[in-house]
Amino acid sequence: MKKPWLLWLPLALFGLFFGIVAYGLMNPAERTIDSKLVGKALPEFSLPAATQGIAGLSHADLARGGEPRLLNIFASWCLPCIAEAPVLESMAAQGVQIDAIAIRDRPEDVAAFLARHGNPYKRIGSDVDSRVQLALGSSGVPETFVIDGKGVIRYQHIGDIRPEHVPMILDQLRKAR
Repeated sequence: MKKPWLLWLPLALFGLFFGIVAYGLMNPAERTIDSKLVGKALPEFSLPAATQGIAGLSHADLARGGEPRLLNIFASWCLPCIAEAPVLESMAAQGVQIDAIAIRDRPEDVAAFLARHGNPYKRIGSDVDSRVQLALGSSGVPETFVIDGKGVIRYQHIGDIRPEHVPMILDQLRKAR
């Protein structure tokens, strides 16, 4: 054995490769995703009610004029949606109008979700095949849009809304007036 360091070379190379990959995953170059629909009108849609006792949702409901509002895309089976629920409840208690679209959900599951985690929503449309979700450019749940009083998308928030996001979202609602 003239060169014992050669035995350790594969392990060292693997460690270097692992370190580079881990650094890239933990420090992505871009943390925001710009929506191509921001500044554009909502696509036309009309969704039935997601559960009994709460009206369904259409693009016309969001474009009637008036105050800006949030449009939240959620699902009863979504764990981040559960984490987001108390924040949305708090925002609704502050007077924020929130409508929703339930994705690939059954009425009884939506009702159970609302009973368990609260209901901050004025209207909830049922999008069982995700057509409206995809038309909005939404890639997952939860996702929230700021919609101005004319039905124009002003901001898109990807992921759950956490307490630290609330001031920025309230600012986006103010800007949408």
